[in-house]
Amino acid sequence: MSTPLDTPTPDTAPDAAPAPDRDLAQLGLAALLVVVGAYTFYDATTLRVGFGDPVGPRLFPYVIGAVTVALGVLLVLATLRGDVPEAEGGEDVDLRHPADWTTVLKLVGVLLFTVLTVSFLGWAVSGALLFIGAAWSLGSRTLVRDVLVGFVLSVGSWYFFHEGLGVILPAGILDGVL
Repeated sequence: MSTPLDTPTPDTAPDAAPAPDRDLAQLGLAALLVVVGAYTFYDATTLRVGFGDPVGPRLFPYVIGAVTVALGVLLVLATLRGDVPEAEGGEDVDLRHPADWTTVLKLVGVLLFTVLTVSFLGWAVSGALLFIGAAWSLGSRTLVRDVLVGFVLSVGSWYFFHEGLGVILPAGILDGVL
Protein backbone atom coordinates (compact mmCIF):
# COMPACT_ATOMS: atom_id res chain seq x y z
CA MET A 1 0.00 0.00 0.00
CA SER A 2 1.41 3.32 -0.93
CA THR A 3 1.07 6.45 1.05
CA PRO A 4 0.84 9.97 -0.33
CA LEU A 5 4.44 10.50 0.74
CA ASP A 6 5.67 7.67 -1.49
CA THR A 7 4.25 9.02 -4.74
CA PRO A 8 6.54 11.36 -6.60
CA THR A 9 5.28 14.85 -7.11
CA PRO A 10 5.96 16.76 -10.31
CA ASP A 11 8.62 18.78 -8.51
CA THR A 12 10.52 15.71 -7.30
CA ALA A 13 10.01 13.40 -10.26
CA PRO A 14 13.43 12.11 -11.32
CA ASP A 15 12.78 12.25 -15.07
CA ALA A 16 10.96 15.60 -15.15
CA ALA A 17 12.69 18.25 -17.26
CA PRO A 18 13.20 21.59 -15.59
CA ALA A 19 10.93 24.38 -16.77
CA PRO A 20 12.74 26.71 -19.16
CA ASP A 21 13.63 30.19 -17.98
CA ARG A 22 11.58 32.76 -19.83
CA ASP A 23 12.54 36.37 -20.28
CA LEU A 24 9.05 37.77 -20.43
CA ALA A 25 10.34 41.31 -21.01
CA GLN A 26 11.03 40.17 -24.56
CA LEU A 27 7.27 39.93 -25.06
CA GLY A 28 7.06 43.70 -24.62
CA LEU A 29 9.68 44.20 -27.29
CA ALA A 30 7.85 41.75 -29.54
CA ALA A 31 4.58 43.64 -29.05
CA LEU A 32 6.33 46.89 -29.92
CA LEU A 33 7.76 45.32 -33.09
CA VAL A 34 4.35 44.06 -34.15
CA VAL A 35 2.68 47.43 -33.50
CA VAL A 36 5.37 49.41 -35.34
CA GLY A 37 5.37 46.95 -38.24
CA ALA A 38 1.59 46.96 -38.53
CA TYR A 39 1.48 50.76 -38.45
CA THR A 40 4.21 50.96 -41.10
CA PHE A 41 2.26 48.54 -43.29
CA TYR A 42 -0.98 50.50 -42.75
CA ASP A 43 0.74 53.82 -43.41
CA ALA A 44 2.04 52.49 -46.73
CA THR A 45 -1.56 51.93 -47.83
CA THR A 46 -2.29 55.65 -47.38
CA LEU A 47 0.42 56.72 -49.84
CA ARG A 48 -1.09 58.23 -52.96
CA VAL A 49 0.89 57.35 -56.06
CA GLY A 50 0.29 58.45 -59.63
CA PHE A 51 0.92 56.48 -62.77
CA GLY A 52 4.38 55.36 -63.69
CA ASP A 53 6.70 53.01 -61.91
CA PRO A 54 4.91 49.71 -61.19
CA VAL A 55 6.96 49.17 -58.05
CA GLY A 56 6.36 52.66 -56.67
CA PRO A 57 7.17 54.11 -53.28
CA ARG A 58 4.85 51.75 -51.39
CA LEU A 59 7.00 48.66 -51.86
CA PHE A 60 9.66 49.62 -49.34
CA PRO A 61 7.31 50.34 -46.39
CA TYR A 62 5.28 47.21 -47.22
CA VAL A 63 8.42 45.08 -47.02
CA ILE A 64 9.72 46.80 -43.87
CA GLY A 65 6.33 46.55 -42.14
CA ALA A 66 5.87 42.88 -43.02
CA VAL A 67 9.41 41.95 -41.95
CA THR A 68 9.01 43.85 -38.67
CA VAL A 69 5.73 42.05 -37.87
CA ALA A 70 7.32 38.70 -38.77
CA LEU A 71 10.29 39.41 -36.48
CA GLY A 72 7.89 40.31 -33.66
CA VAL A 73 6.00 37.04 -34.10
CA LEU A 74 9.25 35.06 -34.22
CA LEU A 75 10.40 36.79 -31.02
CA VAL A 76 7.14 35.80 -29.30
CA LEU A 77 7.63 32.18 -30.35
CA ALA A 78 11.26 32.16 -29.22
CA THR A 79 10.35 33.72 -25.88
CA LEU A 80 7.55 31.26 -25.19
CA ARG A 81 9.85 28.39 -26.18
CA GLY A 82 12.28 29.54 -23.51
CA ASP A 83 15.09 31.01 -25.59
CA VAL A 84 17.01 33.51 -23.50
CA PRO A 85 19.62 35.80 -25.03
CA GLU A 86 23.15 35.26 -23.81
CA ALA A 87 25.60 37.98 -22.99
CA GLU A 88 28.34 38.36 -25.54
CA GLY A 89 31.50 36.74 -24.29
CA GLY A 90 33.89 39.06 -26.10
CA GLU A 91 32.81 42.28 -24.41
CA ASP A 92 35.47 44.02 -22.39
CA VAL A 93 33.04 46.19 -20.44
CA ASP A 94 33.32 45.98 -16.70
CA LEU A 95 29.74 46.20 -15.46
CA ARG A 96 30.87 46.88 -11.90
CA HIS A 97 31.82 50.44 -12.83
CA PRO A 98 29.07 53.06 -13.05
CA ALA A 99 28.17 54.85 -16.26
CA ASP A 100 30.29 57.84 -17.28
CA TRP A 101 27.59 60.50 -17.05
CA THR A 102 30.02 63.30 -17.84
CA THR A 103 30.63 61.86 -21.30
CA VAL A 104 26.91 61.29 -21.82
CA LEU A 105 26.11 64.88 -20.85
CA LYS A 106 28.84 66.21 -23.16
CA LEU A 107 27.38 64.22 -26.06
CA VAL A 108 23.85 65.42 -25.28
CA GLY A 109 25.15 68.99 -25.21
CA VAL A 110 26.88 68.57 -28.57
CA LEU A 111 23.71 67.09 -30.11
CA LEU A 112 21.55 69.85 -28.64
CA PHE A 113 23.97 72.48 -29.99
CA THR A 114 23.74 70.88 -33.44
CA VAL A 115 19.94 70.83 -33.40
CA LEU A 116 19.77 74.48 -32.35
CA THR A 117 22.34 75.77 -34.84
CA VAL A 118 21.92 73.66 -37.99
CA SER A 119 19.45 76.07 -39.59
CA PHE A 120 21.62 79.13 -38.92
CA LEU A 121 25.13 77.72 -39.39
CA GLY A 122 24.14 75.16 -42.02
CA TRP A 123 24.91 71.48 -42.21
CA ALA A 124 28.51 71.84 -43.37
CA VAL A 125 29.56 73.88 -40.33
CA SER A 126 27.17 72.36 -37.81
CA GLY A 127 27.97 68.79 -38.90
CA ALA A 128 31.69 69.46 -38.61
CA LEU A 129 31.18 70.87 -35.11
CA LEU A 130 29.08 67.81 -34.28
CA PHE A 131 31.94 65.50 -35.29
CA ILE A 132 34.56 67.59 -33.48
CA GLY A 133 32.44 67.80 -30.31
CA ALA A 134 31.61 64.10 -30.32
CA ALA A 135 35.26 63.15 -30.84
CA TRP A 136 36.30 65.47 -27.99
CA SER A 137 33.56 64.07 -25.72
CA LEU A 138 34.73 60.52 -26.38
CA GLY A 139 38.33 61.34 -25.54
CA SER A 140 40.09 62.34 -28.77
CA ARG A 141 43.03 64.68 -28.23
CA THR A 142 43.96 65.28 -31.87
CA LEU A 143 42.10 68.51 -32.58
CA VAL A 144 43.65 69.22 -36.00
CA ARG A 145 42.73 65.76 -37.33
CA ASP A 146 39.22 66.01 -35.85
CA VAL A 147 38.65 69.39 -37.52
CA LEU A 148 39.88 68.13 -40.90
CA VAL A 149 37.88 64.91 -40.77
CA GLY A 150 34.78 66.74 -39.50
CA PHE A 151 34.82 69.28 -42.32
CA VAL A 152 35.55 66.68 -45.01
CA LEU A 153 32.69 64.46 -43.80
CA SER A 154 30.18 67.27 -43.36
CA VAL A 155 30.91 69.02 -46.66
CA GLY A 156 31.04 65.67 -48.45
CA SER A 157 27.72 64.57 -46.97
CA TRP A 158 26.19 67.98 -47.83
CA TYR A 159 27.19 67.56 -51.48
CA PHE A 160 26.06 63.93 -51.51
CA PHE A 161 22.60 64.81 -50.24
CA HIS A 162 22.27 68.04 -52.24
CA GLU A 163 23.65 66.92 -55.59
CA GLY A 164 23.35 63.14 -55.47
CA LEU A 165 20.01 62.64 -53.77
CA GLY A 166 18.36 66.02 -54.35
CA VAL A 167 17.72 66.50 -50.62
CA ILE A 168 18.29 70.12 -49.69
CA LEU A 169 20.25 70.53 -46.46
CA PRO A 170 20.65 74.04 -45.08
CA ALA A 171 23.77 75.80 -46.33
CA GLY A 172 23.59 78.42 -43.56
CA ILE A 173 26.47 80.88 -43.42
CA LEU A 174 28.13 79.11 -46.36
CA ASP A 175 25.22 79.86 -48.69
CA GLY A 176 26.72 80.86 -52.02
CA VAL A 177 30.05 79.24 -51.17
CA LEU A 178 28.92 75.62 -51.37
